[in-house]
Amino acid sequence: MEKVIDYYTRFDEWGRLDREPIEFNVNLHYMEHYLPPSGSILDNGAGPGKYAITFAKKGYRMTLTDVTPRLVEVAKKKAEEHTLTEQFDGFHVADARDLTCLKDNQFDASFMLGPMYHLQAEKDRIKAVQELKRVTKKGGLVFVAFMPRSKHVLTCLENPEHLRPNHTLDGIARFLETGCFDHEDSGRFTGTYYMNTEDIKPFMQENGFETLELIGSNVGAVIGNDALNKWREKGEDHKLIQLLAKMARDPSTLGVSSHLLYIGKVTKPRRRDDENENAHAI
Repeated sequence: MEKVIDYYTRFDEWGRLDREPIEFNVNLHYMEHYLPPSGSILDNGAGPGKYAITFAKKGYRMTLTDVTPRLVEVAKKKAEEHTLTEQFDGFHVADARDLTCLKDNQFDASFMLGPMYHLQAEKDRIKAVQELKRVTKKGGLVFVAFMPRSKHVLTCLENPEHLRPNHTLDGIARFLETGCFDHEDSGRFTGTYYMNTEDIKPFMQENGFETLELIGSNVGAVIGNDALNKWREKGEDHKLIQLLAKMARDPSTLGVSSHLLYIGKVTKPRRRDDENENAHAI
């Protein structure tokens, strides 16, 4: 996790979402569709807080967590810049696997749009979604982002020298088996986990969530930025987002989207005391 924190300490994640707006806007489209008109939301693994700021502007009570201290500070400053500090109930440096800073059943909805990319061990992925479930009310909504394994394979085949050790077919074959990617070059996006698309719904359902949808946040990734920019130059950005948001529901596009968004409900609340009871039973 140290290399991951170092990467995000240096990287401009807010700028990435501005430069690649499809992912953000398609996610926003589905969040706005499902969320109640008001309530409390956790943005867990929020980075610099672009989603949190957006929903604070809409009047939601927001709480923000991230494992990278610098990004939490950036989020605080962004809230101040937008005169939204009063809409936030807390800014916490916290690991998604351990949200002890938050209470049981605290939120009407929870976002986790990043942590699942960097939890390579299954036990850690389970901890993260269990903690998300614990802090979200029964019947509350969760929005959890994943990266699909198949899209990364295609990216490696297209740009092998940029993605060492996946610059050989043997390396890509190993990645396809494990889903884990550790970049050989320092300072790059690393310590990552890409999930098989068909495993996402069962994984979440086994951990106490009811599936509402699994959508492709950026099916436009398959055609590249140059082609997308041509449509933007025509002034048809809004129509483009509408089209891609509609396509996002098509199961056949999930494997070529750069990011996926799982939308579900908490079916069985979990309390932190449950861990203690289980420990005593063992």
